[in-house]
Amino acid sequence: MDPVFTFNGDTTIGAYQIGVLVSYVLFGVTTMQAYIYFGRFPDDAPKLKALVAFVWICEVGHAVCLGHSLYIYTIKDFAQPLLLLGPTPKSFQTSVLFSGVVGACVQGFFGFRIYTLSKKIYIPILIWIMSFLRLLGCLVIFIAGLKMTSSAGFNAQWEWLASSIWSVSTANDLTITVTVVFLLYQQRNQVLKRTAALVDKIILWTLETGFLTSVTGVISLIFFVTMRESYIWAAFFAVAARLFSNSLLASLNSRTMLRSLHNASTRDTVEWIAI
Repeated sequence: MDPVFTFNGDTTIGAYQIGVLVSYVLFGVTTMQAYIYFGRFPDDAPKLKALVAFVWICEVGHAVCLGHSLYIYTIKDFAQPLLLLGPTPKSFQTSVLFSGVVGACVQGFFGFRIYTLSKKIYIPILIWIMSFLRLLGCLVIFIAGLKMTSSAGFNAQWEWLASSIWSVSTANDLTITVTVVFLLYQQRNQVLKRTAALVDKIILWTLETGFLTSVTGVISLIFFVTMRESYIWAAFFAVAARLFSNSLLASLNSRTMLRSLHNASTRDTVEWIAI
């Protein structure tokens, strides 16, 4: 065996396997939320329902790709750790593309939400531009990844782009979160005390979902830059797409519970945040 290469199953295949398993659990949550959404909101706009269906289909493709790449690592290439130095499975590269599409759809949706809430176009345009750049970067990584000959060479050549994708995505998530919270806080000052409690709850949910995707992106970037030889970054990457889709569906499905907490006088506030 090459003396330069030291195989650590815990931080490579083991880490990736844990990430894929967690991702599958979250995919079950995504599927359940999609089922709940279509059952509870049959009167939603066709475009919104099409968006949810499209995101779920992309998540199916993402899950299949992750499962296939894990099969190659753990079964087909079993007991051949030197193969980790070669090209990553094409299915893994395809999962990068699916992740880019899901992230762009969800961030684009929240950009539209902000436009609906504020009636101002500047921040939504910034969000849409960053979403497009993230998608474009994932597309380049996907195409380049299909042609790679070694993981080390690919990482050295495209580290700047991968880091940029994570940085732009994190900045976009933070922009969305901060803007929505700011708009909600403005709304809070214009409503009754009882309704203000509802707005506080929505603000808390927004912070939880927004910062969760941001923190996941930051952690992935840190591990990719500092421990590139490990697959810990890939484990967090496997989970990231699920966080995007679940934040979208949780936002839409929360309308039912919020409406049950308050009477019709707060309905406008619920619609205001949930569209």
